[in-house]
Formats: sequence, C-alpha cells, structure tokens
Amino acid sequence: MLRILQVRDGDNLRVVAWDGVGAARVVRGAASTYDLAWSAIEAGQSLAQRIEALGYDEEVDLKRAQAEGRLELPVSHRDPAHFIVAGTGLTHLGSADGRDKMHKAAQSAEKPTDSMRMFLMGVEGGKPAEGQTGVQPEWFYKGDGSQLRATGEDLVSPAFALDGGEEPELAGIYLIGPNGTPYRLGFCLANEFSDHVTEKGNYLWLAHSKLRQASLGAELLVGDFPDHVEGTSKVKRGEEVIFEKPFLSGEANMSHSIANLEHHNFKYDLFRRPGDLHVHFFGTATLSFSEGIKTEPGDVFEIAAEPFKLPLVNKLTVAAATSAAVQKL
Repeated sequence: MLRILQVRDGDNLRVVAWDGVGAARVVRGAASTYDLAWSAIEAGQSLAQRIEALGYDEEVDLKRAQAEGRLELPVSHRDPAHFIVAGTGLTHLGSADGRDKMHKAAQSAEKPTDSMRMFLMGVEGGKPAEGQTGVQPEWFYKGDGSQLRATGEDLVSPAFALDGGEEPELAGIYLIGPNGTPYRLGFCLANEFSDHVTEKGNYLWLAHSKLRQASLGAELLVGDFPDHVEGTSKVKRGEEVIFEKPFLSGEANMSHSIANLEHHNFKYDLFRRPGDLHVHFFGTATLSFSEGIKTEPGDVFEIAAEPFKLPLVNKLTVAAATSAAVQKL
C-alpha cells in the first residue's frame, strides 16, 4: 500500500513515497504533499500515477528520520488558516458506552442520554445504500492547521483546560480542487486530543472541549479506507505503562460509512473552497479517561495500528497561562 510522508532535511522538506516494506524514496520535483496532490488533480492523475510520472530520487532512512525527529505532518498548507480540522464522534460500535456514562448522571436512568440517542441513530441509519443519504452524525470543529502536531512533538494543553486525554483513531485528508470538488488524498493515524472533564461537565461544552491540538501520524495511506483496523493505545508515565488497550477502526467496526461522514462534512459550501485542505477525524471507542485515568504533564501517548508501520507518539505538556482580556479601542 502506497504511503506518502514529509521528511525534514535541514531547511528543506522532502516528499517521500513508501510501500511500507521496501526502500522509501524521495519523489522527484515534489516540494510538498500539497503540491504533489494539486499537480495530480491538474494532470487528471491519481497520486500513485503522478508519483510514477515524476519519478524518484535518493532513498530515505525513515527509522533514522524518526529517531532524529524529522518526520513532519504527512500534509501541510502554507497558510494554516486554510487547513480545516474537524471530526465526528459516536461513529464506532461501542463508542457510546464511555460517553453515555459521562452524561448519565445528569438525567434520569430511564431516559437515554443524547449521546446514546445519537449513537443509535447512527446504528440505524449511518450506512445508507449507495446513492442514498444517511443520518447526519455528531460533528465538531477543532480549529485550523496551526492546531496539528507531528509525531514526536508535544501536545500542549491550555492552562485553563481540565483534562488532556488521547483519542486514538484514523483521520481522512482532503484537498478541495479548483472546481470545489473534495479529493480524498488518503488516511493517517491520529490522536484527536480532547478535554473530557470539560465535556463531562455539560454536553453543551463539547465544542469547547474539542478546541485543542491534535496529532497526525507520519504516513498518509493512499487508497480505500480499511475495512478493519486493529491497534493499541498506550499512556506511559516515566517507565510505567499506566494504560494499554486495543482499539478498533475501519468501516466493519463503525456505525457510519465513510461515504456518509464525508457527505455530511462536505455538503456545506463553506467546506468546498478551492485550495483548502481538510483533516477529518473519524472517531474512536477507546479512551483512557473512560477507564479512570487522569493524565499528567509528561505523560506520553503512543498509538500504533496495522497497516501503519510507524507509531504516533506525543508527550503531554501544559501551556503557560495567558490573558484573554479584551481591550477597548
């Protein structure tokens, strides 16, 4: 399976193509994944065809690049404001359990929570027949490209946050073409970092809880979304693993189809602006928070899953307090 990576080489960025087994090689003439994808759209080619047309230069030692912290985000935009970061929740089978526990105490035991109702709507109508539109999912906004972190970089929680917890999942990467058509470039491993304590306080604070950084794995897998993905999510504190649990993704483990999630994201004209990049987080059913873990600064999140060959690793840190006072002009 073709993977595209961006590797830092001094002041230069190298676009690297890799099949996950053999040698990884620099793609000739590609200044960035964005430029490579845009040229493929203009040429009427797939990403694989465009790479073959451009050809290859030198080999890249990805293990060395990883050890030296030179693996960048798999795609980036020159203007981060044109890289939209969003996602959907309650999309995976079993994903309602932890959320339902969070909100159950706020209402009677007999009445299902809004989280459970949303989840059941997805189970019943999230995988429509081809050509039909399914039920719309829960949707949230996380910010722009300035919120994204590469593997090896810190995930910085705001000073005012009540929690900084991992969410191991897959994310789709999209580029809006010249005529407003969304093109899916591929998928990557992701950590949709969130504030679960804030969300637990009131479900209407979900929007606040999601305005946090997030990280993307180095590999952009080109091709169809996998039907079944098995991975492991770990939280390490020093030398101790304080949380370790498998997680599942892929459409066989989801209550929504990817096509349905994509439809409801890109049905808005706002999200079909030519030249914009999008990353869409597809959700998870596995959280250390649901297991009673309270993360601390210095904890390390490690997410790994086949068919990805490189893990996604980030350390939790907390930003210094800043003033949000508004001045009058």
